[in-house]
Formats: sequence, C-alpha cells, structure tokens
Amino acid sequence: MPSTTVVVGSSIGLHARPAGIIADTVNNFGYEVTLAVVGADEDDEPVDAGSALMIMSLGASVGTEVIVSSDDPQAVAAIAELVAADLDA
Repeated sequence: MPSTTVVVGSSIGLHARPAGIIADTVNNFGYEVTLAVVGADEDDEPVDAGSALMIMSLGASVGTEVIVSSDDPQAVAAIAELVAADLDA
C-alpha cells in the first residue's frame, strides 16, 4: 500500500477545521485513506481519514509526523499535501 510520512503543518494541529477539510477530501476520492502518528504505541491502529472525529483522535499537533496510506497514490499525495499545509491560515 502506498504511503508517505508528512509533518503536520496546521498551527493548532489536526483539530476540527483541518480534520474536516481532510475528511471531505478523502470522501471525494472514494478510496480508503488512513493516518497514523509516527512512533505511536504498537496498539494504536491507523485511523480512517474519511472521519474528522477519527483524525482528531490522533491528537496530532503542529510538527507531529503522520503516515498517510491508501491504495490510491493520488489520494496519498493529496492528503499528505493537506496534512502538511497550514489549514488555519
């Protein structure tokens, strides 16, 4: 499964507004996309990036490394770009 690691760029982290933008974009692609925090506990499963609530449950703040994964490389690239952007600006 294609994946990439990206640093969270939103100044307040992946809170409601950026999570909503990311989830909407994932749902427009029609492919499953997951997010996982680099260095998380082994028991922590990747979350469904199509759900803003699941994204917020990561607790990812600015500077946190996140792995974006999907079967669709274009979805990986698009979501990685959003995670890296400051969506609060």
